[in-house]
Amino acid sequence: MFTVAALYHFTRFDEPAALQGPLLDLCKSRGITGTLLLAGEGINGTIAGDRGGIDAVLAHVRALPGCADLMWKESTATTPPFHRMKVRLKKEIVTMGQPDVDPVAKVGQYVDPADWNDLISAPDVAVIDTRNDYEVAIGTFEGAVDPETKSFGEFPEWWEKNKHRFLNKRVAMFCTGGIRCEKSTNYLMGQGVEDVYHLKGGILKYLEEVPQDESKWDGDCFVFDARVSVGHGLAEGPHILCHACRRPLLPQDRDHPAFEQGVSCHQCIDETNDADKARFRERQKQMVLAKERGTHHIGGI
Repeated sequence: MFTVAALYHFTRFDEPAALQGPLLDLCKSRGITGTLLLAGEGINGTIAGDRGGIDAVLAHVRALPGCADLMWKESTATTPPFHRMKVRLKKEIVTMGQPDVDPVAKVGQYVDPADWNDLISAPDVAVIDTRNDYEVAIGTFEGAVDPETKSFGEFPEWWEKNKHRFLNKRVAMFCTGGIRCEKSTNYLMGQGVEDVYHLKGGILKYLEEVPQDESKWDGDCFVFDARVSVGHGLAEGPHILCHACRRPLLPQDRDHPAFEQGVSCHQCIDETNDADKARFRERQKQMVLAKERGTHHIGGI
């Protein structure tokens, strides 16, 4: 059994590049896999490994400047969720493209999972899902607004076009683990919205803590690792991944005429040309050969 830790923390890193090497070396020495992002605004990512290795990496991160109160969410996986370890330098740990947004300065009001149902059931509350469209497609909260964005960077433009819909409303926002809401709530407050709330710990914490028979969540939650989706109790969901477009599929979607392993699915069949598909077929061939050799192809997660 593998322990999976999803974490993020906004803080000031004066020299994030200086943190990269030691963090990567520790992860590799303890057999940890996954991806961690470092930027001047903090750290974000998901890692997996054995209990001792995860504890060692979390202790290291908590010792970084401003990270003593780091929070993280844990779940388990029966097979390795990742095959490599990457520590990358980025301009933002979650890309919104709004230089004036500063979650360290202020964010919306946190709402514990136990109190979330009451909040989103209130008639004066509008609930907004800040995730990408393909994530929303497999699960969301009852009555939530889907901005239908393909990336988080599209959210400010969507808000500008739709803010009239939310006049005289309190706004409750949510995302997978909470990191997008740190920025989106700060952004809305900067736009003059006074009553802004967000789900503490995100969907993952809600699914972990709220019993299914009391839940207002419908469907599964997309996760960015080999599990693809999780449900209540953070149990692994039924979804698989299209390795061409990286969107989630249900097992029965393999029966669709557009599905070709590693090449296309019904969602992306018309998004690529013949040259793209030929390249994908070669990649898939190499992945199959690597699996037969007992190794992991570089294109794996």
